[in-house]
Amino acid sequence: MNIKEFIRPIKYLESNAAEVMNTVTKKHTPMVITHNGEAKMVVQDIESYYKLKQSMGMLKLVLMGKKQIDEGKTKPADQVFNAIF
Repeated sequence: MNIKEFIRPIKYLESNAAEVMNTVTKKHTPMVITHNGEAKMVVQDIESYYKLKQSMGMLKLVLMGKKQIDEGKTKPADQVFNAIF
């Protein structure tokens, strides 16, 4: 995939909104929208957006776990399982 295929100026989005929606939705590839030659926004299909949000949520949980490990806020697994069962 060549990222340059998915970079468009704002005027293109204004004139071709339906085409942009179809392309982004079918290819599940975000499109970068520029203004005055500078990247300003990303257009993405809803399915990809939800997957990204879910991935970010999982990453936050991993980072929270790492922080707890670094702070020594852990318990041995057998102690946790015994408390659950």
